[in-house]
Amino acid sequence: MDIGEPSCIIVADLPTLRELFRLEDEAQREATSDDSITTEYHTPDGNGSGIEPSRSSSFVLTFNNLTYSVKVRHKLNFSTLFSAENRFGEPETKILLNDISGEARDGEILAVMGASGSGKSTLIDALANRIAKGNLKGSVKLNGEALESRLLKAISAYVMQDDLLFPMLTVEETLMFAAEFRLSHRLSRSKKKMRVQALIDQLDLRNAAKTVIGNEGHRGVSGGERRRVSIGIDIIHDPIILFLDEPTSGLDSTSAFTVVKVLQTIAHSGSIVVMAIHQPSSRILGLIDRMMFLSRGEIVFSGSPLQLPLFFDEFDHPIPEDENQTEFALDLIHELEEGSSSGIHRLVEFNKSWQIKKQPGSNDSTEVEYRHHGLSLKEAVSTSILRGKLVSGIIKPTDSSAARSSSSSTSSKVPTFANPLLIEVTKLSIRSYTNSRRTPAIFRTRLAIVLITGSLLASVFWRLDHSPKGVQERLSFFAFAMSSTFYTTAEALPMFLQDRYIFMRETAYNTYRRSSYVFSHALVSLPSLLVLSLAFAATTFWAVGLDGGWFGFLFYFIFIFASFWAGNSFVTFLSGVLPHEMLGYTIVVKTLAYFLLFSGFFINRDRIPVYWIWFHYLSLVKYPYEAVMQNEFDDPVSCFVKGVQVFDNTPLGELPSSMKLKLLQSLSGTLGTNITSSTCLTRGTDILQQNGITQLSKWNCLWVTVSWGFLFRALFYFSLLLGSKNKRR
Repeated sequence: MDIGEPSCIIVADLPTLRELFRLEDEAQREATSDDSITTEYHTPDGNGSGIEPSRSSSFVLTFNNLTYSVKVRHKLNFSTLFSAENRFGEPETKILLNDISGEARDGEILAVMGASGSGKSTLIDALANRIAKGNLKGSVKLNGEALESRLLKAISAYVMQDDLLFPMLTVEETLMFAAEFRLSHRLSRSKKKMRVQALIDQLDLRNAAKTVIGNEGHRGVSGGERRRVSIGIDIIHDPIILFLDEPTSGLDSTSAFTVVKVLQTIAHSGSIVVMAIHQPSSRILGLIDRMMFLSRGEIVFSGSPLQLPLFFDEFDHPIPEDENQTEFALDLIHELEEGSSSGIHRLVEFNKSWQIKKQPGSNDSTEVEYRHHGLSLKEAVSTSILRGKLVSGIIKPTDSSAARSSSSSTSSKVPTFANPLLIEVTKLSIRSYTNSRRTPAIFRTRLAIVLITGSLLASVFWRLDHSPKGVQERLSFFAFAMSSTFYTTAEALPMFLQDRYIFMRETAYNTYRRSSYVFSHALVSLPSLLVLSLAFAATTFWAVGLDGGWFGFLFYFIFIFASFWAGNSFVTFLSGVLPHEMLGYTIVVKTLAYFLLFSGFFINRDRIPVYWIWFHYLSLVKYPYEAVMQNEFDDPVSCFVKGVQVFDNTPLGELPSSMKLKLLQSLSGTLGTNITSSTCLTRGTDILQQNGITQLSKWNCLWVTVSWGFLFRALFYFSLLLGSKNKRR
């Protein structure tokens, strides 16, 4: 026995998911007579290897004449600028896939190989419907029927080459959240835990189950373990079709063999496995059923690994007995690519003639097998579900025979999403909260900034009086305080930018709805915004000496909270539109500055030019500023200018008090009314009139501000809907 294969032995001895579910169902039926969710599961043959010795294919994925090209513009440089043929700006067509045809069957692993740039990942994307329509020519069919995008998302999974994981979740938590999202909500939590535990053992992650994923700032699992977690979250629902882009990248030979062994087990359970792999070892090569070599977007070999020596023998390049077959093939292909242009073309043409000679009439074999089985695509999917595949599509049949008899109709019950919206929102919120709770430094920094800003404003505008100067200082305080709440929310910009690619990966195959993500994103942000609002309001209200008592403080706090909500929603919307963090910060800062300019503080509404008045009503700062102004000055009893104070802020303000009284008496005689030093000349309502705050009440300003927040959340949803297709163009 090879000492390098201990992990594969452990995997083979483990009970499969179907066996675990079946055992639990049997135990529950023996213990109780409840009508619980039961499903018939098919298991591999009992020979211990998990390999069915002989089986007929229920699914055949065929792809014919796939061609994909892109337009590439020449870059401007010194040599091309002064060359005789200056082609700068003229697009050049680059062919990435050129007339690719082949097939993949359930129970088998199809490995796509080739050097970097040969088209491996592009072919996987084409099969997985990750290339925009209109750009890809050719057809991809399952059991002879064209695959609809909705059905493909429900029955397949795509494992990306990059590891996109939340850094502060443990391995077990990451897989458990994947199970919550991808497995049916009808499954009990105990069964989901069983699936996760079985997958942890299959991927050899038991020792790392309680370790956080980690990132550059937090030490976590190793690179190989992280890669296996990335694979685990995409195969958690036991898909019918599994696409993988370089699943063994970054793994040592033993770990790579373990991963491919798991993929073989998945294939033998009734899945089609298509993976791109660069240079497999001889042990991994023994697990592969079909292989396809690509060079410059063309097929140079397609067939079983057992046929590879014969192929190169007939090509007059025999493979030495002591050399790795794939290494020899890749080296030879590289030599032909680097040589004359006719070298690789000769190999391509030889492969076409070899395929015709070795497999005559292969073009019709697929259709013959479909007729032999008599299974349409929907019937095959339904039957596969009844056998235990596609856990996310599990149904609750009344009995096995009835379920089998209605197999042709149950295929329509494969859900687009495994869970209803409310469950998705709940699970997303829990995951986001868990991840953020383990990075408390981020919230502490935000709270510290809010407290420092509030304390700074309180110390500058300490205990403002009711004089004309106090009125002006109040206006300045409100303008700065309201605008600073919006600037504080700019920290929300990088949060989604960091999670953008995780979101795109998860929604590409309907892990959850985009609307669920938007709702949960808003819900998770509310508690922190509530704490920040209370901290800012408590720090400034009484220290500045604002009016209104406890009721005034409550409204002031509510509006600070509404401002944080609207600002956070605005920045979140921009994060969904802008791809770069620095560009986003620049636009946020500039836009908020424009909002402050047209808020009504620097220039009254009546004085704003007519061609800019529209921006005044779009200003997010306008409505909070006007609301807190009304909260401060709408008391008809409060007086802010009495008697001789009318001369303050004027050149007459420097005169002695006695002279001011004489001027006041003279003014009284002229106006015909008695004005004394205690006569109130300007009340709060007069200040509101002077500043043009007359159109909306403070409560209407509150509703408008809250509505801005909901509007930007809706725009954030549409930005995700239109900008996260995750497809090549």
